[in-house]
Amino acid sequence: MIAKGIRMRGAKGLAMAVAMLAAPALADVKAGVEAWSRGDWATAVKEWRDPAVAGDADAQFNLGQAYKLGRGVPMSLTEAETWYARAAQQGHRQAEDNYGLILFQNGKRAEAVRWLEKSAERGEARSQFVLGTMLFNGDAVPKDWRRAYALMTRASSAGLPQASATLAQMDRYVPLPDRQAALAMARDLERGAGRPALPVATVPQAQAAPAPPAPVAKPAPAPRPVAKLPVASGDWRVQLGAFRDAGNARRLWGEVASRFAGRQPFYDDAGGVTRLQIGPFATSAEAGRACAAIRPTTCVPVKR
Repeated sequence: MIAKGIRMRGAKGLAMAVAMLAAPALADVKAGVEAWSRGDWATAVKEWRDPAVAGDADAQFNLGQAYKLGRGVPMSLTEAETWYARAAQQGHRQAEDNYGLILFQNGKRAEAVRWLEKSAERGEARSQFVLGTMLFNGDAVPKDWRRAYALMTRASSAGLPQASATLAQMDRYVPLPDRQAALAMARDLERGAGRPALPVATVPQAQAAPAPPAPVAKPAPAPRPVAKLPVASGDWRVQLGAFRDAGNARRLWGEVASRFAGRQPFYDDAGGVTRLQIGPFATSAEAGRACAAIRPTTCVPVKR
């Protein structure tokens, strides 16, 4: 009986020790978030490092964000990919979304497909846009214009500006019957993701026309080559201001969105203010030209 009692006390003591060790790790993640919200990037990264190494998925995702943005650490898409991967493999949804996108950005298209598929199925607009572009171009996946059009339709309906611009390009190449089938597919996708359905009448019906006469001894023309659809990328953005009220940042984007075709807004929380940034742009010069096009609106190129 005495030995049993000792064993019980020993087990209880071990549990208490484990709890005491776990508590600071959790507190460190929270302290890192608080430091990040103050704009103290270095402290945030320091707070997240040990919990991330110990396997905390939130801390791993946060470190991935820090490396992607170059805040508190030198910017490194390779390091960002590593930390996103660790968190994604634990089922962290935001990490899954970002992991697929950064694999694509780092040129690992075939590896990205699995994660992009997973995020697109949940209704993540950026993943739908990238995967839809890949399917249209046959980039690391078999070409599938119907599914590409369906995914791009969903990304556009979610408000992603570059998806709307790309959808307009697709309209020039995807035949009407395929677009109609794609819209039905898009509605099925959204029902599966639990999102509002698209209206039924989106693509107009074609007018009936008489059949042309059959050609006489004339070879069929070569098919028109289809240009690949671009995916904007780069480490530069333009910043249009910092706002105490995040709603003002969103309202400004609504006013200027049409002048940034193919780009997307980023609402960067920096110590109580929201900075409206738009991108991505490949170079400083490209970002500078975008700023010049909207003057006199305040606009400054920034590197992520």
